[in-house]
Amino acid sequence: MPDDTPKDAATEMISDDLVAFADHLADTARDLALRCFRQQLEVEYKSDDTPVTTVDREIEQALRQQVADAYPAHSFIGEEFGPQDTESPWSWVVDPIDGTKSFITGKPTFGSLIALLHERTPVLGVIEIPALKERWVGNADRGTTCNHTTCRTSDTTMLADATLYATTPDMFSASEQKRFDHLSQATCFRVFGADCYAYGLLAAGHVDLVAEADMAPHDFLALVPVVEGAGGIITNWQGNPLDLHSSGQVLAAANTVLHEQALARLDPTAVL
Repeated sequence: MPDDTPKDAATEMISDDLVAFADHLADTARDLALRCFRQQLEVEYKSDDTPVTTVDREIEQALRQQVADAYPAHSFIGEEFGPQDTESPWSWVVDPIDGTKSFITGKPTFGSLIALLHERTPVLGVIEIPALKERWVGNADRGTTCNHTTCRTSDTTMLADATLYATTPDMFSASEQKRFDHLSQATCFRVFGADCYAYGLLAAGHVDLVAEADMAPHDFLALVPVVEGAGGIITNWQGNPLDLHSSGQVLAAANTVLHEQALARLDPTAVL
């Protein structure tokens, strides 16, 4: 794949080989995660007080090496070991275990997130859920599949009928909590605790909205092609596209009609 590909042609350049390679990376992540899932784990705490295990690091190191072997010109950005930059406009962004707290407590909704970016914009995404053996692969042109079956977001267009997910209320600041509550009060009901699995459920039409905050790029970049490829929309809380330098607020919706209503409820000027 040439490194001088125009940005607007990037999604069209996602070849069968690249999709197969992303699948291979997800296979590796699944195998390594399941080897230690619900086993005794040594848990450390990083400077931000978030937990990390040797499995997080092992998965990232394995995927980093595989990308270096297959696409040596591509950059690689991982949660645990940071960026390995090249001059290529193409880069892989990996969260080896999204939902480490779920992983270490035996909850099966943790996942591995794999994104391919062109000029800082995500064009291919994988949500791998090892314990449930479910995998979403998405690209805006190719669409999104779950375990190789095409999936689509729901046709829910009214907030009153919509289901809303977030990983935890702890991820919101005081002002963000008020805005999230303002949104959730208008929905059918809200659910906490799904990690990245919520975005796969949204892509498959089971969940209508996901609103989160305090996210890092490795937490959300892989989600973008998956949600968009299934017919949904995913932005920040201001409605702007997500890229490598976006802030930590994320809003995913099944369609643009629902998304616009959710944005209006998240608007700080709308919160009393």
